[in-house]
Amino acid sequence: MGEKRDAERTRKSILQSAKEEFFEKGYRGTRVESIAKRAGVQKQLIYHYFHNKEDLINQTIEEFVSSVSTGNLTLPDDPAEIASFRMRVNMDHLKEFLKFTAWEAIEELPQGSPGEETRRRVLQAYNEDMKSKQQLGMIPEGLDPALITLMMSSLTVYPLLYGNVTQMITGSTLEDPEFQERWLQFLRQISQRIFELSDEKT
Repeated sequence: MGEKRDAERTRKSILQSAKEEFFEKGYRGTRVESIAKRAGVQKQLIYHYFHNKEDLINQTIEEFVSSVSTGNLTLPDDPAEIASFRMRVNMDHLKEFLKFTAWEAIEELPQGSPGEETRRRVLQAYNEDMKSKQQLGMIPEGLDPALITLMMSSLTVYPLLYGNVTQMITGSTLEDPEFQERWLQFLRQISQRIFELSDEKT
């Protein structure tokens, strides 16, 4: 029993170190040797728990997504609140992971790249949520649910990842709490107009 607990602790330690390395350096920039050093284990031990680097990144992302509270992935009933909700979740829980996705875009990894299926499930769930809201008459018929999801992703990721551009345009970054509130309020306002909602919420 003790050996099983020790093995699970070692595996979790490797996954934690892998997450830190992958999120900081991207998939291609990360070396298994660096993960082993950070975890304080021999490189060979990593291959005892994981088949290869690809298996390690896939399990790292699977573990990370499963650690995110379901409350942070369940969208609000009011579509006008979805963008501000997703922005808050991105800022508070997903910032480092989103940096990894930026690395991934730069590295131009092929289809089927690390953790793709896990992320696809989450984003497709957002699409399905938009479709159901549209069927309930909460979203105008002429708007494509998938394109709304893409728009929401853009609005809630870009200012977080591109602080320098955000500062050039607005004079502030998301590190500034006052700007955070301005941006969250803007997301609510623009969402109300897109979804043709008349009740302004703050």
